[in-house]
Amino acid sequence: MDLFDYKPRLQDMHGKELPDSVRGDQRVTTMTAGQESLPVASSLFKFHQHGASGLWLSELLPHHGEIADDLCVIRSVYTDAINHDPAITYFQTGFQRAGQPSMGAWLSYGLGSENEDLPGFVVMVSQGSGRGGQPLYNRLWGSGFLPSRHQGVKFRPSGDPVLYLSNPPGMSSDTRRRILDDVRALNRMKQEDFGDPDIATRIAQYELAYRMQMSVPELTDLSTEPAPILDMYGPDARKPGTFAGNCLLARRLAEKSVRFIELFHRGWDQHKRLPSQICRQCADTDQPAAALIKDLKQRGLLDETLVVWGGEFGRTVYCQGTLGPDDYGRDHHPRCFTVWMAGGGIRGGMTYGKTDDFSYNIVENPVSVHDLHATILHSSASTTSA
Repeated sequence: MDLFDYKPRLQDMHGKELPDSVRGDQRVTTMTAGQESLPVASSLFKFHQHGASGLWLSELLPHHGEIADDLCVIRSVYTDAINHDPAITYFQTGFQRAGQPSMGAWLSYGLGSENEDLPGFVVMVSQGSGRGGQPLYNRLWGSGFLPSRHQGVKFRPSGDPVLYLSNPPGMSSDTRRRILDDVRALNRMKQEDFGDPDIATRIAQYELAYRMQMSVPELTDLSTEPAPILDMYGPDARKPGTFAGNCLLARRLAEKSVRFIELFHRGWDQHKRLPSQICRQCADTDQPAAALIKDLKQRGLLDETLVVWGGEFGRTVYCQGTLGPDDYGRDHHPRCFTVWMAGGGIRGGMTYGKTDDFSYNIVENPVSVHDLHATILHSSASTTSA
């Protein structure tokens, strides 16, 4: 309701108690379960309509307004989880318990890789300007019970993008090649003895790592990007590890037919001081996200690249903690939240689903996390996912 789900009638309810009829018997987190009052906190931010579709967007997302007619905004997603770790695990894998393959791993397993010199599944993490952020574990992009070659490869923001990619001091490329050949011969002997598929994965990953010694430095060298493109992504595009820099790398990866590219941006957990922190988070992400859509589109890649933007759950209409005249916080809310999609055969310039006047319950076209996964997997059968 601060970014995508415009609720003008909340202005009249600001500071009043959330009606019991709205919440019903739905659970709340332990962080607000003990509050004596659950006052409605209307958004401090103005909304405007954009594009031929008339899409309502917060003033915090001016660059999104420029791509309004490319977006399908789904306002009726819901999840079964109410706390971060099970919710993000559920969003990544379809299960709240750890150990299942992630969506990127499934796509790599099912569709394979189109680029032999880069991983089929790449992950990048940036730190936002808002509140710290929840921990992100490697299992969130893991392969579960699938062969480990399908797990995501995390690119680092500094040094070698992938650990141990560079040869150590004193070792030439030829020496590295001879060592890998000998290790491969030993591994093949073990594979013939035991038939362990992980040994085949290890052989393939060693070879991929060798090829990545050439492909990854070229990929991450932004010196060939024209200044207008860098400017389109914003001032942070030249800074490795920022959301803007990662969006630009995502486009470069999509150009090289990497199957699944996943960006995490931490810092959205505004239980208090939401207005000031969400402003900074949007400043981090609004321009780069819009630039990614524009850049893919102008290169003829958007039709074959599915872009999905969202989080693991929504936030409550009621204030967590003390409601001030220009300050409030919001707790976790699993019953409805917004995700947008663009490209990849998705119809742009539309909204799907509807919530009630409090943005608390879905009243039209509910979309479960599994429904969303099915849509992504269906669309990704002939596209790249970012």
